[in-house]
Amino acid sequence: MSTPQTPYEAVLHAARDVTRLDCALDAEMLGAALLGSVYAIADEDRAGALREFVGGFLAATTRRRSATALIIRRIFAELVPDAEGAAAVKPGASAPAWAGQLGRVRLTGCWAYGDVYGDQTSYLATFAYDDAQLGGPEHAVVALVDHNIGIVKDIFVGGPGERILGQVRQMCDSDELTWLRREDPARLRGEVGRHLVVTDEIATLPDGGSLATDRALAGARLRLLPEPAGIPVDRQPLDADQRDELLRAFLAAPEAARFGLHEIDGDDLASLHFCLSLLLDHAASFPDADPLRWSPAVAGLFLLDWVHRRAVLDIDDAAMLPRVLRAWAAYAARRRGLPPAAAAQTDEAIEEIVPEFARLYTTGERRSPATAAVAQLMADGIDPDDPQALESWLAANRERLGDES
Repeated sequence: MSTPQTPYEAVLHAARDVTRLDCALDAEMLGAALLGSVYAIADEDRAGALREFVGGFLAATTRRRSATALIIRRIFAELVPDAEGAAAVKPGASAPAWAGQLGRVRLTGCWAYGDVYGDQTSYLATFAYDDAQLGGPEHAVVALVDHNIGIVKDIFVGGPGERILGQVRQMCDSDELTWLRREDPARLRGEVGRHLVVTDEIATLPDGGSLATDRALAGARLRLLPEPAGIPVDRQPLDADQRDELLRAFLAAPEAARFGLHEIDGDDLASLHFCLSLLLDHAASFPDADPLRWSPAVAGLFLLDWVHRRAVLDIDDAAMLPRVLRAWAAYAARRRGLPPAAAAQTDEAIEEIVPEFARLYTTGERRSPATAAVAQLMADGIDPDDPQALESWLAANRERLGDES
């Protein structure tokens, strides 16, 4: 066979054995995998790229009468029903027996599970075809939402659904740091859907999963669930009064006393409050902006990345910050009712990364250009609040600063 001349021809060639598949689920998974390459290479509006590609494919294959073309058109129309021309696609007379089961599934269960810290939540929905013999087995759609980066990090479609759910139950039953609950279908659709909107816009997809290949089928299944009553809203950053109230409660808490923070006074008091402000600012940078959501992963992001890019620490600040973080993480764990093992794990993680934090502070290798410039300015003894001194310093260092940027 000659080399396909267009992407549409390439799809038809890749789908040439679709009519030999055993059931509708296999066909839908094949169709989603074919669309996965379109989703993966788009650099923005990935959902729009799928619609555009399917619309173009349907228009380019309108006159095709081969069994492969007719059935793959039908599969694409089921997976991306909002593509131009999808509503007009009809089943062909020579379609496989399972063609009538494409997309004809019902929801059989909804669950959510995740870690007690709140770093990640996985949403699991199981579906069954009206005719299991032609449609295929009950299957599960699992979407992993990463709250630290605010996206759907992975999607998986597979079966049998009961086996996958059983594996999840077994995992959660054997680990006190995970949980499992039944989930409202509308809430599942809302949570996964709003994070998929963000995922569809990112320039580079996470590695190592089946997000691209299963995205179209997962989207088709999500559309079968009830729409959420309202648009879910993430927790918003605290206002000034709320920050002050939370900080007062923390400084009066036993965790602050355990780490000796209640005894700090004099010049060290400024460092203490600066460190606490950094903790709250870091929490506000997350989509959910919860100042009490701390975990080994969040502590690592804070001490090994965020604080170096966003703040200028003096030696006193750098010495105090890990201590303040350990106290705050312990306080947050108690406020959230986390198991003692979870609090201990976070504290141990902070201790383990302190040497690397100190190294990064010393080298300054992760400072942003702006942070590096402010650090140099302060090292040179320039008061940032003195406009004349600041202007003179900038003029003297403009060439070096330009090279660094």
